Amino acid sequence: MQHLVPLDNLVAALSRLPGIGRRTAERMAMALVQDSKGLMRILANALLEADDEIASCERCGNVTLSAVNPCELCTRHRRDAHILCVVESPADIMKIEESGGFQGRYHALMGRLSPMHGTGAADLRVDQLLARIADEKITEVLIALGTDVESDATASYLKEILSTREVRVSRIAFGLPSGSAIEYSDAATLAKAISGRQKFD
Repeated sequence: MQHLVPLDNLVAALSRLPGIGRRTAERMAMALVQDSKGLMRILANALLEADDEIASCERCGNVTLSAVNPCELCTRHRRDAHILCVVESPADIMKIEESGGFQGRYHALMGRLSPMHGTGAADLRVDQLLARIADEKITEVLIALGTDVESDATASYLKEILSTREVRVSRIAFGLPSGSAIEYSDAATLAKAISGRQKFD
């Protein structure tokens, strides 16, 4: 069979996306190259536009427009500026916002402690979190991580380093299924988990 380097490169790029294995990437690549309606170019243009116009918020890590940085969630005056909800990723921020159960500010760690994947504390946005607590006079940090082993380890690590700060540390109530992640939870469950948060002892 003819070896097509551009097709191989497309498959390799698609397979780097989360949840996309090699076989799925191959099917997606073949669908793109065989499409006669210009889907490949539409996708390429959308990717370039997103690359040019979307950025991470310099303050909380959420997804925002490059021209709106810090993001609206960080600058909206109606939000409680003294409560900081710590999450794993921007996807969690979006999910919690859909629930309507939280009106404070956010901080995305951009990961969680994972020895298996080589992710340590230095790879997370912990230093930025500590700086924000001091600079923004945060009175409560709500840890909104999942209930799997790595999330529990991350939550315990945060609790330990925050114990020396003058800040209340709470964690969302466990309305979430064991072993689940924030981004897979429904809005009603998240709203209940946030409203039922407890002091993290």
